[in-house]
Amino acid sequence: MDNLLEIRNLHASVGDKEILKGIDLVIRRGEVHAVMGPNGAGKSTLSAVLTGRPDLVVTQGSILYDGRDLLAMQPEERAWAGIFLSFQYPVEIPGVSITAFMKAAVNARRRASGLEELKPAEFLRLLKEKMAFVGMKPDFASRAVNEGFSGGEKKRNEIFQMAMLDPQFAILDETDSGLDVDALKIVASGVNALRSPEKSAIVITHYKRLLDYIVPDVVHVLKDGRIVKTGDRSLVEQIDRQGYEGLDG
Repeated sequence: MDNLLEIRNLHASVGDKEILKGIDLVIRRGEVHAVMGPNGAGKSTLSAVLTGRPDLVVTQGSILYDGRDLLAMQPEERAWAGIFLSFQYPVEIPGVSITAFMKAAVNARRRASGLEELKPAEFLRLLKEKMAFVGMKPDFASRAVNEGFSGGEKKRNEIFQMAMLDPQFAILDETDSGLDVDALKIVASGVNALRSPEKSAIVITHYKRLLDYIVPDVVHVLKDGRIVKTGDRSLVEQIDRQGYEGLDG
């Protein structure tokens, strides 16, 4: 099983403030890694660096994704290469329907992969199939992206987008925050359906409950911009019992 993502000695800053202070992380194909930690630890900063948010400056280190220099790739190139981010706070896009948004996204990735665009009938079949899979009502297809959606509906729409794009590497940035149990199960079902020997994911979360449904292969604890402990699923139980105190290596 070869490596899909290799992060070596990653340092990143916003303005004059260093957030990530030397991250080393290797994710092999087929693995799901959980990243846990207290508020302000740098979890969301890590996801933002991976997807290329422009206000973050990498000051040291390297990231290889599928053998490519990720830091040399533009955000759209990362998306075309199969990296997907489920946002902690999904944004609204007034005036752009879910159907139009997803058609543009799916076909952009297909073009980047040297594939033909989906024919309209093929795209609509895929759209209906994935909406049904995540339990979205058909009328959402004509609604503007996330406009007027509840928190749970926005998160469900994120998992729908993930199902449509079928990414090679998914990053879930606290997608479980504010979800009830039913919505949580929908999120978990989407991630578990993605799992395969060729695809990988990072699940960023504060809490144990999502990891009861998405069982990670590896668990990392991030504190003050560093990974201070790595273990298996039992580490989640340890955090649930005692919190993050004392987990400094």
